[in-house]
Amino acid sequence: MSTHAKRERLLLADLLEAAGPESPTLCGGWKTRDLAAHVVVRERRPDAAGGILLGVLKDRLDRVQAEFAAKPYDELIQLIRTGPPRSSVYSLKQLDEVANTVEFYVHSEDVRRAHDDWTPRDLDPVFAQVLWARLEKMARVLGRKSPVGLVLRRPDGQTAVARRGTPVVTVTGEPGELLLFAFGRQNVARVELEGDKEAVARAQEADLGI
Repeated sequence: MSTHAKRERLLLADLLEAAGPESPTLCGGWKTRDLAAHVVVRERRPDAAGGILLGVLKDRLDRVQAEFAAKPYDELIQLIRTGPPRSSVYSLKQLDEVANTVEFYVHSEDVRRAHDDWTPRDLDPVFAQVLWARLEKMARVLGRKSPVGLVLRRPDGQTAVARRGTPVVTVTGEPGELLLFAFGRQNVARVELEGDKEAVARAQEADLGI
């Protein structure tokens, strides 16, 4: 596994373990047990994981994920830590880096920021740049449902257009915070929004993300 993905994987496993199986997360109504099951199914059950994107497979995904959620919590955490089997596409180093760095970063924050006493992580510049590079490539997909034009901007002025259109809302923040905003975690992302008041409100409530 590559450096960033491996680090985020281990951090997520540690956070899930420390939180216990019944803690809240930012993933809808999921508790930590459900989130752990999601991570395992995504990597180990491609026959069901397609339901994450394809509605026709959603019932199967829900059924398989419920089966994994019923397993001992410690077993789920260990499966996350050890990573996918060699038969999984996620065992390929390049795909692991591309697909899992962001996935695990977002889910780690889903665990951390579900509690009132969270504080932002101090991300090193190299990792922040990795997140920004991913966000630049994903911005149009993540922002496709935005009801307003949406521009993501770093403090240094670099921008990524998530949705063309008017009125325009500009969201300014560090890469990790912009990524969370674009993944639909607007309520916990530490960002500043500029634009028409009504447009800003619509951006904050938009159904962003995959």
